[in-house]
Amino acid sequence: MAEAERVVKTIPRTDWAGSIRFRLAVLYSVLLFGLATIVVGGIYAGLARSLEDQDVSRKEAVVALFRDSDGQNMIGTIEFERTDPLALFEREVNEQALDQLRTYAFGALGVLFIGSLGVGWFVSGLVLRPVERIRSVASDIQHTDLSRRINLDGPDDELKHLADTFDEMLGRIDDAFESQREFIHEASHELRNPLAVIRTNIDVALADPDASAEELRSVSEVVGRSAARMTTLVDDLLLYARHGERTTREEDFDLAEIVGNLAEEFEAPAEARGLVLALNISDQTLPVCGDTPAVRRAVANLLANAIRLAPSGTSVTVACARHDDWNTLSIADQGPGIMPEDHQRVFQRFWRGDKQKAREQGRSGLGLTIVRQVMEAHGGRVDLSSNVDDGSTFLLWFPRPHNRV
Repeated sequence: MAEAERVVKTIPRTDWAGSIRFRLAVLYSVLLFGLATIVVGGIYAGLARSLEDQDVSRKEAVVALFRDSDGQNMIGTIEFERTDPLALFEREVNEQALDQLRTYAFGALGVLFIGSLGVGWFVSGLVLRPVERIRSVASDIQHTDLSRRINLDGPDDELKHLADTFDEMLGRIDDAFESQREFIHEASHELRNPLAVIRTNIDVALADPDASAEELRSVSEVVGRSAARMTTLVDDLLLYARHGERTTREEDFDLAEIVGNLAEEFEAPAEARGLVLALNISDQTLPVCGDTPAVRRAVANLLANAIRLAPSGTSVTVACARHDDWNTLSIADQGPGIMPEDHQRVFQRFWRGDKQKAREQGRSGLGLTIVRQVMEAHGGRVDLSSNVDDGSTFLLWFPRPHNRV
């Protein structure tokens, strides 16, 4: 019952008497009828006044012979007013015409009032047509599809400005929703790697009933580092969700140490797939200044891709070295490789090659995009060397702290 009442409350009212169109129609009708009344009334008043001023009598003078008091004959002029029968008849005709004009005027005003309502309703509909289009588009827009736009044509007036402003608002909302969708994809991709490492290491430890305390401690350390990395990642993603951009840190760290820790974490997943994880890490320190968690995520993405794509019985080689003013990290696998024309596409957001296979594997197409963004943020770059059926090698270039721009 309560749900039904809630639905009834959400139904918009259709009281036409309270609509803007009705009020505008009444306003236009009153203005039109008032103007017509003034015009007709002015014409009638002017005619009535001119006819009332018509004189139906006129003065006449006659010459008469009369005697004065002394009895002498004198000739004089006598003036008097005489009603003109023709003018009197004309006046009566005019009064009847005014009566008929008054009757016709009132009848015409009545018809004009009804007609003004129709004209006002029609004109108000024309004026509110852009508003109706805005309402129609707004009602058709769904939260999953914000691509609709009003695109109002016509003169560059206030209503067009309103429609353009509404389109701009829809564009901003669409961008916000798209950014939210990208954030969800990116967050799920970022969290997948440490979760996979934790799960694989635990499965390996549980599958070996004769595991020693040292082996279990080693697994616990790997799981602890992955959990700490995931905690930092979750904190960063929460800040990213609030402020719209990921937090960055500036700190000195050893690239060789990070690669060594990550290699230890991914050793169990590599063994589970029958792979050999070969390390070739320089003995000297490879200092880098930047965001340690971000670099860890970038390297983890490359390792996860290499282990996922490399066929069983092959190896994944990880090497760190120093070249002049750069510290380099290369990750090579013997997987299916990448066609030369796709070398730049693989770094594009949501590019996944075989989309059907990517969906089955739950891949989002963000891993290499994140790698490129991290390298660009650190003033470095990422190079790709790959051919079909010949494996892939990703080479990361990190500027040494004194050379970083």
